[in-house]
Formats: sequence, structure tokens, C-alpha cells
Amino acid sequence: MADVTQILNQIERGDPAATEQLLPLVYGELRKLANAKLLHEKPGQTLQATALVHEAYIRLVDVDRVQRWDSRGHFFAAAAEAMRRLLVEQYRRKQRIKHGGEMQRVPLLDIVADRAEDDIEALDEALTELAAEDELAAKVVELRYFAGLGHEQIAEFTGVTVYEARKKWTYARAWLREKLSGQ
Repeated sequence: MADVTQILNQIERGDPAATEQLLPLVYGELRKLANAKLLHEKPGQTLQATALVHEAYIRLVDVDRVQRWDSRGHFFAAAAEAMRRLLVEQYRRKQRIKHGGEMQRVPLLDIVADRAEDDIEALDEALTELAAEDELAAKVVELRYFAGLGHEQIAEFTGVTVYEARKKWTYARAWLREKLSGQ
């Protein structure tokens, strides 16, 4: 296996094959670096270490821009800076109005699963009302809550796609939450 510094020099000279040789040699260290960067991020960060490594690597070995690295250490310093910039860009993107701006993420509690046994009658009435509005959504709740089936099994049983089963489950939970929290 060639030394990272030699491969960096080959990339600098424009050798396209060298970029393919570099990633396997530095991937582990880049992954550790990405994990370290993500540890300092707020909870709920959606960017994962693998994606951060790949995005940073693409920026580092961009064919259109000739990069010059003096050493292996210089390369990893540039990788750390690229990761930092990616995290800042993602933060700024999330702060834009079209991505929610200053809205805060609120966890959607599972109103169905959190019902006390004495509230089962209220749940039954709500499910009957939901069935009048959206029969499939009510059926999904019955199969998920009372039968304990997963989305794949529900999809197979009802003849819809797994995506549709998940969508109906999400809708029904929100609908039931709204209905049952008003009591």
C-alpha cells in the first residue's frame, strides 16, 4: 500500500486514479474525525458521520480545483475544516424559513400506545369516528395497536404499500392525539 503523502502528491499532479486509492487509506481516520465533530453538535443532528466523511472527501479531492497538501497532517487539517464548513452550512440551511426557521422540533408522542386501560372506551369511540373519516387509517391503528403488527405486515394484510401504511399510521396517531387530548 502506498503512503498517504505519496498519493496526495499524485492527486496534486492530476492523477485521477490516486483519488480512488486515497479513500480506503484515510477513511477510518476521517470517520473518527467526523464522529468527534458530531459529538459537539446539538442532539437531533440529522447528518451522520458517514455522510459527513463522504461530503468532505468530495470537496477535498474535487477534480476541478487543484489542492495542495504539504503532508498527511495538512490533509487531515483540511478535512477537519471541510467538515466544519459542512456542519455550518447544514445549520444555516436548517435556520432558513423554508426549512422551519426558528421553529422547535416537538416529539410526537404516541397517544395510542400511552393510553391508560380505563381510556380504552374513549379510544374505541375515537377509532369509530376515525373509521368514518378514513377507514384505512383506523384499520392500520387496529392492526398496529391491538394486533401488534409491523408496517410490512399491515401493508401486506391491507394490500397497500409499506409507505402508505406508515403514512396512515402517522396520520392516525396525529388525528387520535388531537381527538383524545381534547377530553
